[in-house]
Amino acid sequence: MAFTAKDVQTLREQTGVGMMDCKKALAASDGDMEKAIEFLREKGLAAAAKKSGRIAAEGAAYATVCEKCGVGALVEINSETDFVAKNDEFKKFCADIAAVIMNENPADMDALNACKYPGSDATVSDMQKEKVFTIGENIQIRRFARFDNSTMNVAYVHAGGKIGVLIGMEVSDNLRGNAAIEELGKDICMQIAAMRPQWLDREQVPADTIAKEKEILLAQTMNEGKPAAVAEKIVAGRINKFYEENCLVDQAFVKENKLSVAKYAERVASEQNGTVKIAKYERFEKGEGLEKREDNFAEEIAKLTGQK
Repeated sequence: MAFTAKDVQTLREQTGVGMMDCKKALAASDGDMEKAIEFLREKGLAAAAKKSGRIAAEGAAYATVCEKCGVGALVEINSETDFVAKNDEFKKFCADIAAVIMNENPADMDALNACKYPGSDATVSDMQKEKVFTIGENIQIRRFARFDNSTMNVAYVHAGGKIGVLIGMEVSDNLRGNAAIEELGKDICMQIAAMRPQWLDREQVPADTIAKEKEILLAQTMNEGKPAAVAEKIVAGRINKFYEENCLVDQAFVKENKLSVAKYAERVASEQNGTVKIAKYERFEKGEGLEKREDNFAEEIAKLTGQK
């Protein structure tokens, strides 16, 4: 059965596979479109298995809050290249996975992978494999967080997905949905994205971390020639500085650095005749802690296409 250039284009639109592969599939299938799709899927599934072992440290961190129910979700989905992370199909996949997290409240990654994908009978795991096939790179859902609507949640995505932040604030009933509090939440999210706090407050800092920090600071102070009694007081001051640098509520607020984040939140809440307390936050930075690919991706593509 003969096939035309239009058939090749149709097959490409249906599968997302390159033009030359579509042409080969139609040739191998005598122009039968259904058989050509099967041919590509078989070939694609084999390719996907190989791609699953390739480094995926790019991608995006995506954060959102449901306008109707107020539940928040944050997810990191990795790809091999930054280019793919800008692809509309990849962006929709991120949004769909966030919707599953908000609606289904999976307990862990296994539970998330077993959830039904929106508008499909396939599972999230099935669709992730499908995206490897259609997008052409290793795609991995790495981690996620979900905040229920017991807190007022605000989401922020920085630089097109480089960093995603989700915060939950305990607010008085009269401040739920308040525009000034929404803006406060965005500002605090940007603080978290920029200043990278390690903990919410002093109570969350592990005791052994503080003990080790005190040990280091005391040694530094003694090496400066300070007497032991004086050194203890200096260390106490420097520990406070440690908290101010590493605990969100104690950090100087970037927009008004004479106030801490907590004090600024209190002031905004007071101006709105209510109360606000930052209860929790999550910050995902794409590829954080992952091995980065060192090869030249353009060179790899050239090799695959036979170019020199």
